[in-house]
Amino acid sequence: MNYIRKFIGILSYLILGCLIINACQPKNKIGATSSNRGNPIVHINAIQQRTYQTIEHFGASDAWSCQFVGLWPEQKKFAIAELLFSQEMDGKGNPKGIGLSLWRFNIGAGSAEQGTQSGIGDEWRRAESFMNADGSYDWSKQAGQVWFAQKAKEMGVENLLVFPNSPPVHMTKTGKAFGQSGNSNLDQANYDDFGNYLANVIEGLEAKGLDVDYISPVNEPQWDWSDGGQEGTPFWNDEIVGIVRELDKALEEKGLEAKIDIAEAGQLNYLYEQGNKQGRGNQVEGFFSKGSPNYLGDLKHMGNAISGHSYFTTSPFNEAVKTREKVAESIMPYSGLKFWMSEYCILGDNAGEINGNGRDLGIDPALYMARVIHNDLTVANASAWHWWLGVSPYDYKDGLVYIDYQKEDGNFYESKMLWALGNYSRFIRPGFQRIAVNIMEETRETPGLLVSAYLGPGSHKIIYVLVNSGIKSKEVSLELNGKEIQNKKVYITSKDYDLTPMKSNDKGLIEIPSRSIVTVVSEDIIR
Repeated sequence: MNYIRKFIGILSYLILGCLIINACQPKNKIGATSSNRGNPIVHINAIQQRTYQTIEHFGASDAWSCQFVGLWPEQKKFAIAELLFSQEMDGKGNPKGIGLSLWRFNIGAGSAEQGTQSGIGDEWRRAESFMNADGSYDWSKQAGQVWFAQKAKEMGVENLLVFPNSPPVHMTKTGKAFGQSGNSNLDQANYDDFGNYLANVIEGLEAKGLDVDYISPVNEPQWDWSDGGQEGTPFWNDEIVGIVRELDKALEEKGLEAKIDIAEAGQLNYLYEQGNKQGRGNQVEGFFSKGSPNYLGDLKHMGNAISGHSYFTTSPFNEAVKTREKVAESIMPYSGLKFWMSEYCILGDNAGEINGNGRDLGIDPALYMARVIHNDLTVANASAWHWWLGVSPYDYKDGLVYIDYQKEDGNFYESKMLWALGNYSRFIRPGFQRIAVNIMEETRETPGLLVSAYLGPGSHKIIYVLVNSGIKSKEVSLELNGKEIQNKKVYITSKDYDLTPMKSNDKGLIEIPSRSIVTVVSEDIIR
């Protein structure tokens, strides 16, 4: 009995000691209760009154694969279109697709008809032209691309943009769809013909039931495009002005409503500085400053945006942020002007963080892509964000949906990059406005946990997108104006899930697993 009393006494002291030690532990730095896992809860508060850009669209391009895939067996090409365009849910509440809100249609220059004589070695990077050698038009051309554009419209894609990489080969200086010696491949005498041609293409597509919202007449004019890798030509800023003025005139004469998008800068820095491309950079000031000899802001069909591509400016993280801060600063002086990030895929070695070479359907490139989207939206204030290839046959990190390198039929493969983009595009619809986010103990300068928030028209819906690139999960509490949001729907993309619904825990908190992208939708009426 004495031994039992002694044992009970010792045990009581141990238990009391543990309780005292636990009571004396310091509170979490953010003043929150610890989660069941012992980690502090991250409090995220969106601030309705602090508003930024209104989102116009998320998009991708049909170049170059859709010319072939659009002629594949019906069931397969429909399934691919559904992945890209559908806004519907299946019977289990899973999104059928990523619900793009813009589709980019590549107006071919006619290198496909030239075959091997085109000088473009890769058949998939040649493209048909609606224009024949005698100047007449054949609207049966580019049928595969037309199929995808029509299917996009049927599935609710709100916007269609058309763009050439080169003028038609019958107009170019070289008779080919790419230039030589880094010179522009279009003579000034043909600017009016090129403008009329583009207007005719818009008219021809609209006769097929395709309403063209935007026309982008030049693409990455800073690059020389002289290696025959694809259709393309450089242009200097004053040459772009000549082309755009003729295009504006042609659109007006035909009574078309399409807006002109310029200038698809090959790198973001060319928007705000000359860089290493004298006469081809500093495009924001050059095209939109009223004192500039290249001013285009007074044209009737000029759009409200200037576009640039995020290539080669995404790593390291801090440098990516600085570049995008300069983009935002360059736009600010011009009232009403927006910035579109109009093309991106993972190119180069990106400061050793990720290499563009090699197809990868997994979560690594998806997380990198989500990081780029976040910075473009929250730092550069992009009102639009467009991926490059909607469908890719290549061994490269350039596709949303991948296919076998086969023209007539083959298999297709979903990538995590598809669903990562869907975390944004499927839920943040045109008209949503980005609002400020305050993250306790986190800042936007660290890529560990990235958060952005978007308010729907009428303030009846709020969207949060959270990107956790870290190796530890996070538990978060989501608030709006200091009040916890209710009626949450949560969707996750990770190595195991593709934009799949998930639940909050029993405390109403949301776990953001390591290496995942999570979108939270709340349809509470916001007052």
